[in-house]
Amino acid sequence: MSAVVGASSTTGHPLRWRVLAVSQLAAFMALLDVSIVNVALPSIERGLGVPAGTAQWVVSGYALALGLALVPAGRLGDVLGRRRMFLIALSAFVLASALTGAAPTIGLLIAARLLQGVAAGMLLPQNSGLIQELFQGAERGKAFGILGATVGLATATGPIVGGLIITLIAGPDAWRWVFYVNVPIGLVALVLAARLVPKGSPSSLRGVHLDLIGSLLLGGGVLCLLLPAVDAESNGLGQDWWLLVVAVGLLTAFARWELRTVRRGREPVLDPRLAHTSGFAAGSVIGMVYFIGFTGIWLVLALFFQDGLGYSPLRSGLAVTPFAIGVAVSAAIAGRLVSRVGRVLTVAGLTATIAGLVATALLLRHVGGDAAAWAAAGPLLLAGLGGGMVTSPNVTLSLQDVPVWMAGAAGGALQTAQRIGSAIGTAVLATIFYRVLTGSGHNYPTAVSDAMLSASALMLLALLLATVDLVRHRPPGTTS
Repeated sequence: MSAVVGASSTTGHPLRWRVLAVSQLAAFMALLDVSIVNVALPSIERGLGVPAGTAQWVVSGYALALGLALVPAGRLGDVLGRRRMFLIALSAFVLASALTGAAPTIGLLIAARLLQGVAAGMLLPQNSGLIQELFQGAERGKAFGILGATVGLATATGPIVGGLIITLIAGPDAWRWVFYVNVPIGLVALVLAARLVPKGSPSSLRGVHLDLIGSLLLGGGVLCLLLPAVDAESNGLGQDWWLLVVAVGLLTAFARWELRTVRRGREPVLDPRLAHTSGFAAGSVIGMVYFIGFTGIWLVLALFFQDGLGYSPLRSGLAVTPFAIGVAVSAAIAGRLVSRVGRVLTVAGLTATIAGLVATALLLRHVGGDAAAWAAAGPLLLAGLGGGMVTSPNVTLSLQDVPVWMAGAAGGALQTAQRIGSAIGTAVLATIFYRVLTGSGHNYPTAVSDAMLSASALMLLALLLATVDLVRHRPPGTTS
């Protein structure tokens, strides 16, 4: 295998670990808002008197806006500096969170969530860019491992945190605190970031090529790719799937335009040379396929526990806590091992995740009532231990060799792949769940079991891709 991380140099910015802590706090907030709202949707429907299909756009609109903003925002961070973009994005996220919580109507709520998603999409790429700038050698691998752990843990703990907030704050407006909670935390992070994040070289937009045509082609392609997925979450697989053809056309045009931009000696929004950077292309595809299977699990489990078994939002969130615990434990360990073990961690993690999800699916098919959560605890813990070994090392392996000057765009592209996977996965697994539920006479155990087995099949594809990448980059003469 090629070198996983650079030399063991530990030189870097003296405040780098404090900056990392602040940046991960902000990233955790932004990523938590992807899944925390799922458990609040019933309260939003009742509080604002709207149907489920309309309320679903509170979740989908955020994911859509976030996915569209990632790569252009990463490129702006490369040009204008991480500190400037980080502070702007974090300020916008705090303001949008306050507006979202205060929204009096569903229309204003969705609009505020779109703004919040854009702010989150501006914020996330700066995390990987800051790591590239502030860390070197083996420490960079550890820092990327922490970033990967943040991604996995935030997604897994969203239902738990959301359920806890709604339970502790009673009343029809309890859902508003799912958004308000970001305000005090974000303000603390903003003050700390202003003090700790170092200033980069001053820059301005004057004389800088921002590749607006490339940004529009990429944004249009991602939009046409995500819209059918987010619409399918509430309406099933339907007529919007023709947009996938448009998406392929726009993304093909984007790739050609970027190649042309590089040949003309100008800076593209997403440099095509990233495709030849060690680990980036393979890691992006593996991450996207993994998130297709990973993200939709939380929606179908919430539907099963709350609608099928009558669990409260808090109890439903606690039922998936073993997975979050597993992610937290294994991600921290995997971040330290990735410099020595590399892609083997991803393969081992995917194997454990698949085994845990298959066991969960089979147990939930036959065990109901109060015993269901206890029966699933062990397999979900195993799946979480595997998941922490996937997300964290894959982020490290994907971004470790990316040059600093394109780190923001590369981080944005990696996150975009994950967001596309999340949107598709949630739509596909929700569709499978509802179709099996309808076809089986509202048999919730069968529906959740089939959806979980489908997620396992998607994980199996990610395992195949990771195994191929492992074999391709195995050093000559190795036998294991």
